[in-house]
Amino acid sequence: MSVALKHQRILVELEREIRSGRVPRGARLPGEVSLARRFGVSRNTVRAALAELNQAGLIATRTGKGSFVLFDGRPLDSRLGWARALADQGVETRVRVLGITATRDDRLAARLNLDSPEVIAVERVREIVPGAVISYERSCVPAIDELKELPTRGLEGGSLIETLVRAGLHADHGEQRLCGRRIDDREAALLEREPGEWFLRTERTSWTAEGRFAEHVSSLLDPEHFQLHLTFSQSDT
Repeated sequence: MSVALKHQRILVELEREIRSGRVPRGARLPGEVSLARRFGVSRNTVRAALAELNQAGLIATRTGKGSFVLFDGRPLDSRLGWARALADQGVETRVRVLGITATRDDRLAARLNLDSPEVIAVERVREIVPGAVISYERSCVPAIDELKELPTRGLEGGSLIETLVRAGLHADHGEQRLCGRRIDDREAALLEREPGEWFLRTERTSWTAEGRFAEHVSSLLDPEHFQLHLTFSQSDT
């Protein structure tokens, strides 16, 4: 059997397993050695098959990290929070809270015309289960009422959205901006990546129906998993 036919056989089998859901979104594929042993081929033949799967958008391969099935292309309603939005698409994630601190952000207060620069900052990273870290998020919420106790009390049920709702800050409207940039050394360490890699950066500000400031969150999103999707109609032009 030729090398071309060998790698095509592996490609077809792995693609069938991915598309059927046997290998779920976010799951780590076996390593090259394991796949080579399973199919009775060389690692070079396995690499050729993985390269085509990567090009087809079915997996994302990183040196030293392994290959992961993508869950891109499915609409996520970020207003519900990433955990809820991803869960609605059948993607299991877990969040690690890095810290909750009371701080002062004069620049944010001036930009959003807030009554006070005192905010509570919540830093988190999110990862798919099992798999890679896919986002870093820093949320700033007003240091009012019971929210002042977050640094010592923690989040309600581990959810910031639930915490805000219980504090009477139900997000009703807002705006979101997106750009791309390279991550710095600190961000790379948190995201378990190399400094200088490109990530999507979003900024979302939410307000209640009464016009009260609810949350400002800056996120770094892995572009191999998240994408921006825009729709338009003739009436928009």
